[in-house]
Amino acid sequence: MTVAAFFDGASELLAGEDDELLFCGAQPLSRGAFRQRVRALAARLPDAPAVINLCERRDYFITAFCAASLRGQVTLLPPSRAPQAVAEVATDFAGALRLGDGADIPCDLRVDAVSADGVLPGGLPVNAADLAMMVFTSGSTGQPSAHRKTWGALRHSDAINQKMLTRLCGGAAQIVATVPPQHMYGMELSVLLPLLGRFAVHPGRPFFPEDIARALAECDAPRLLVTTPVHLRALLESGVALPPLAGIVSATAPLAAELAARAEVRFGCELRETFGATEVCILAERRTARETAWRLLEEVRLQPESEGTRVFRPSLPEPVMLADMVELSADGCCFELRGRQADLLEIAGKRASLADLTRRLQAIAGVQDAVMLQQEADAGGVRRLLAVVVAPDVEDAAIMAQLRSATDPVFLPRRIIRVDALPRNETGKLPRQALLALLDKAD
Repeated sequence: MTVAAFFDGASELLAGEDDELLFCGAQPLSRGAFRQRVRALAARLPDAPAVINLCERRDYFITAFCAASLRGQVTLLPPSRAPQAVAEVATDFAGALRLGDGADIPCDLRVDAVSADGVLPGGLPVNAADLAMMVFTSGSTGQPSAHRKTWGALRHSDAINQKMLTRLCGGAAQIVATVPPQHMYGMELSVLLPLLGRFAVHPGRPFFPEDIARALAECDAPRLLVTTPVHLRALLESGVALPPLAGIVSATAPLAAELAARAEVRFGCELRETFGATEVCILAERRTARETAWRLLEEVRLQPESEGTRVFRPSLPEPVMLADMVELSADGCCFELRGRQADLLEIAGKRASLADLTRRLQAIAGVQDAVMLQQEADAGGVRRLLAVVVAPDVEDAAIMAQLRSATDPVFLPRRIIRVDALPRNETGKLPRQALLALLDKAD
């Protein structure tokens, strides 16, 4: 299929035959039965320009997403389901409906209260040029911002993801995802992947290791686990047994090579880490246990610049500038990540990145979680380094001694702040505002 074909005319937002599974697990659902549920919900949706999809369960989320698309309503995906984040989006998009699947978050319509039996043949049509969603960045580097995604753009990037994961799994797999569908990574690999291809997905969103193992056991082989470094570490430390996996995919936060290698040995499959951003979707992958360089996906081109990296791909209406600094290979097909422009430090003529310093801090035995950050400039213009750690069984002196052996002295933290837990969001990221609020309390 040509690139232009993804962006022209009408298409279907659900692939596959009526009897093929869309949802796997203890309560499987065919694609034909799913179409019936989508039509039933679409008939109940009030007129509105957009919907805010707050559904926790993946099957309800996907049903609401497709019903809104069928009605020509744009789906708005806040950076989190926190009341303040939702309220900010609702304020900016007057008249948007709030769709949910439980009583924990106020909504205008409960998706779980609408059901339908039977099989509906035929399609769920959408136009390639239609706006499918507006997704908001996580705010990990500042204020969240909105990004528009058309159906044509989503179909194009999904086709490349389908190829990448088919190579990993050897064919269409049954997916269990620990990430929320509202996050772009979760949207790509647990919503669009089954909707637009032949993958099936577990309807829930397991969080604890035992829940993840149970969900995987409910699925048939080949199984694909879509997860994050936080969940991977929890799985390894829990000792829980998982059924055979065809592959694991990780994203949302940097994955340590040591953790990736342990996961491959323990779970007997390859682990692929993906690199992407809300603005540009997944653009590269690597087998982190064995390589440091990222391989660009098809039709993605990068242009390093002084302020970051410009991304070119057919699914983008125009090139997008990311804050990440990269070093391209000679053929332009791979790159090494060198941190972010705002992340780079220069002290006494020496250079380092906060990301690399954080990685070294997290690698210390007994440190359960940690982040290195730079304070705002004081009255004298000095920006001091701080280490925020979750390490109940390791003394400050031991942490400093380990850092001193691995880091230039000018980049040692001037203070170690101990906390019970870092304020990570549901995808494992550290929103900057939440981290600063934590420091204010610590002071």
